[in-house]
Amino acid sequence: MINRILIRIKVVQILYSYLLSRSEFKIDSAPEAPSRDRKFAYAVYLDMLSLIQELSGIRTNNPARSLPAIDVHPKFRSNRVGRALADNPDLKSITFREIADLNSFGPILQSLADTLAKSSAFTDYARKRSHTLDDDVKLWTVLLETVILKNPDVQSLLRKNPDFSLTGLHHGVMQTVDTLKAYNDARAMYLKAKNELETSLAKAYELYFAIFQLIVELTHEEEERIETAKAKYLATAEELNPNLRFVENRFARYLADNEELRKVVDDKKITWTDSVSLLKNLLGLITQSDIYADYMARETTTWQDDCDFWRSILKNVVMPSDALAEDLENKSIFWNDDIVTMGTFALKTIRRFATDDKVSFLPQYKDEEDAEFGARLFTLAVENRDTYREYIDKFINPDWDPDRLAFMDIVIMLAAIAEILNFPGIPLPVSLNEYIEIANDYSTHRSGPFINGILYSVASMLSDEGLLRKPLSQQRTDE
Repeated sequence: MINRILIRIKVVQILYSYLLSRSEFKIDSAPEAPSRDRKFAYAVYLDMLSLIQELSGIRTNNPARSLPAIDVHPKFRSNRVGRALADNPDLKSITFREIADLNSFGPILQSLADTLAKSSAFTDYARKRSHTLDDDVKLWTVLLETVILKNPDVQSLLRKNPDFSLTGLHHGVMQTVDTLKAYNDARAMYLKAKNELETSLAKAYELYFAIFQLIVELTHEEEERIETAKAKYLATAEELNPNLRFVENRFARYLADNEELRKVVDDKKITWTDSVSLLKNLLGLITQSDIYADYMARETTTWQDDCDFWRSILKNVVMPSDALAEDLENKSIFWNDDIVTMGTFALKTIRRFATDDKVSFLPQYKDEEDAEFGARLFTLAVENRDTYREYIDKFINPDWDPDRLAFMDIVIMLAAIAEILNFPGIPLPVSLNEYIEIANDYSTHRSGPFINGILYSVASMLSDEGLLRKPLSQQRTDE
C-alpha cells in the first residue's frame, strides 16, 4: 500500500539530510613538513590503529608484515572497530607505503591480547549479550589509554623510535581516539538515518488509519453538538428534532466498530481529540458544503451512498483544508508530505468498502520486495555515493549555471543511479520519470530537465560499458 513512489520520496529526503550533516570517518594523512613531535605523533597514530586491527584477530595481506597468528577472544573478533579499520582503504594504502610497521610488535602481540582479555573493561564488555557501536568504540578507547599504552613492552618499543617524545605520544593517542570517535559518529548518523527512514514509512501507514479515525471522531463531535443543542433552555424545533443522517452514516458506524481499526488506533495511540479546533473547523466546512446538503436532503441512502459521501467529503473538503495541513504538521514532521499519497489510498479503500463491506484495510506494503526497497535503496546510495558522483560529474558541463548543481539535485541523482543499477526489474523509464517528478516537486524549477539529461547520459554510458542490466528503451509499467 505504501508504494514505491512514496518510498523514493522518503529515501531522497532522508538521504539529503544524512549527506548534508554526516561526519566523515577517515584516516588522517601525514602532516606536511612535520616537527619531531608531530612526526612521532603520526607514527604512534598509525601504529595504534594497526595494532587495534591486529588485536581484533583480523589479519591483513600486507607482505611487509610478518606477524604471528594470535588467539583472541571471540568478542574482540565481533567488535566492529577492528573490521572497520581492516576494511578502510586509506589505512590499507598507508600501511603499505608509510611508516606503520608493526613487525616489532610481533613478539608481544599474544601476551598483549591476553592482557586485554583479562582487563576489567573487557570483562564488563564481554558480559553483555549485544553491543552498540558506542560500546565497541568505547572499549577500544579505554583499552588504548589504560592497558595498551601502559604496557611496559609497548612503551619500550615506542621509545626505540628516535623521534620519541612524551608530547608526540600524547598527541598520537588523542589523534587515534578522535578517529575512533569520528567513526562512531558517522556510523551512528548512518544508523539513525536508516531508522528515520523506517519510522517515516511507518508513520505514513499510521496516517492512513488516522484518516479513517478522523471520520469516526468527526461523527462523534457532531453527535455531541446535537446533544448539547437539545439540552439548550430555548432549543428550536430543528434542534429538538435534528436530521441524524450524518451521525447515523453506516460507513462511519462501521469504522467505529471495526476491530482492525480499533487495534491500530489503540496500539499507535492515534487520536484527534486533542485537535478540538480542527474538528470544529472541519465540521463547519463539511456542513456548509453542497455535498453535505445533497446527502442530508435525500429521502433514503444505501450503504454505497454512505461510503460515497465520506469519500467525496474527504477528497473535496477535508484533505484540501488548510486547517488539516496545519494540524498534521503539529502532529508529525512526516505527515504533511504524506497526506496526498495516504489520502489517495484511503479513498481507494473506501471505494472497495462501498462494493464489499467484508474487505480489509490495505497492508503496509504490497509484498516483501516493496518492504525492503527503501532500506536497500538508501544503503546502496550511501555506500556507492562516491562512484555514482563520478558518473554524474562526467556529464556536468563546467560552463553551466552553478545553480543547477543544487545539492538536492545531486542527492536525487545518487538515489536514481542506485535504483537504475541495482533493481533490474524496474524499467528504466519508470526510474527516470519518478526521479524527474521528485526533482520538479522538491528542487528548483529547472531541475527536472537538468536531471533528465544527466541521468539519461549516465544510463547510456553504463549500458555501453555493460553495467546496466536493462534496455534503455524498456517500456514503462505500473508499479
